[in-house]
Amino acid sequence: MSKQHILQWIEENQASFDQLADQIWAQPEVAYEEHFASDAQTRVLEKAGFRISRHVGGIPTAFIAEYGSGTPIIGLIGEFDALPGLSQHVSTEPDPVVNNGPGHGCGHNLLGTAGVEAAIAIAERLLVEGLEGTIRYYGCPAEEVLSGKTFMARDGVFHDLDAALTWHPGSSNLAVSAGTSALTSVEIHFHGRTAHAGAAPHLGRSALDAVELMNVGANYLREHVPDGSRIHYTIPNGGVAPNIVPDYASAWYFLRGANREHVDGLLERLLNIARGAALMTDTSVSWNIKAGAYDVKPNETLNDLLVQQAEVAGPIHFTVEDRKWAAQLTETLDPAALRQTKQQKERLGLGGEGPLPTGFARWKPIGVTLGGSTDLGDVSWITPVGTITTTCAPVGIQVHTWQATASFGSSIGRTGMQYAAKLLALAAYELFTTGEETLKRAKEEFRYATRDLTYVPAIPADVQPPINQPEPIGANQ
Repeated sequence: MSKQHILQWIEENQASFDQLADQIWAQPEVAYEEHFASDAQTRVLEKAGFRISRHVGGIPTAFIAEYGSGTPIIGLIGEFDALPGLSQHVSTEPDPVVNNGPGHGCGHNLLGTAGVEAAIAIAERLLVEGLEGTIRYYGCPAEEVLSGKTFMARDGVFHDLDAALTWHPGSSNLAVSAGTSALTSVEIHFHGRTAHAGAAPHLGRSALDAVELMNVGANYLREHVPDGSRIHYTIPNGGVAPNIVPDYASAWYFLRGANREHVDGLLERLLNIARGAALMTDTSVSWNIKAGAYDVKPNETLNDLLVQQAEVAGPIHFTVEDRKWAAQLTETLDPAALRQTKQQKERLGLGGEGPLPTGFARWKPIGVTLGGSTDLGDVSWITPVGTITTTCAPVGIQVHTWQATASFGSSIGRTGMQYAAKLLALAAYELFTTGEETLKRAKEEFRYATRDLTYVPAIPADVQPPINQPEPIGANQ
């Protein structure tokens, strides 16, 4: 009956958490600037009796909220940062709230709020039933730049967890047993010498030439990397005017691969290319690591636990208005992309439900590494992590788009969030009450997945979070 009490508590308190999610959606903040969202969540948690630890990992917006005592210690992982340039009203047409402003195109307004809601629901049961154990909510910033949890992990805040649970807004209810790509984010800086590009170009040493030569070399590198590698870049600094030989330029790279060792190898080869570009242009080169995320180690034991809670929670429900709005939004999608997504849903047995799937599916691909990356990977190398998605957007909607921002601010997004909160709370409750054997299996699976390997943060020890300070230019030659 206590699981029914959890569902009842969530339904009775749904309105206040819907409001919290809407407030964070309406005031989007990019990585490391999530002061409104962080403060809003900590106020709610403090009111519920949680002990708050702030400034975790040296990040002002990172915090841990804890309730209870003793073991097991179960963590719920939350996020709340937005993306630049994805401002959007809840509309089926492109309609930014602020031109080029940030927006919650990845649904972190929902992701974190569901974690807060589930944590408080569990705390209520710990109190009422006198249960032993500790529930923690981790308020994690800067996931979109793949470094918030890494700085937190470097401080050791996840190491005493027995298990962690989380979720992500999606376009179906799904547990995926596939890893994500490991990643290194590095900015490479070249310094040369200015000169008049018309009158005395021979006196200049172009840092931009060095960037362009490095990028050419990196593109040739693509032919000689392991399958699944991703190398992508932008040029944040390329000079100030065509008639001035640039004395400074930089390229910002994301390197992705199946695991940490794979990506570390890509980095070393890229840095050799950068050294060569500096030699060819008579410039100097340095670099700084901006992020270093591990691949996610899925834990099928905990994923199964989350999926099983759907039997208690029942199916997710959407209104007729939700389905009508979803159909209109999907009309804005590229037909080829929409067909591909629908085919994927059909393979999962979710194809007959229209644009808002309500069933639950499992995807257990063998030997598949997903192309995306997340700093949740770091946590999954420290403790067993279970994760799911729930339907918060119509089929075909991709995160990091204006359609996603619209969906995650709509009643569809809030419905998916409430469903996720129920599944997280029910699964955590089971771990606190009858989950001793489940935790044992989850830990055994974790030990097997990480055998002979030790987690070492990929962000160097001397790199600090970029909090209101210019990006450091490293001395790595």
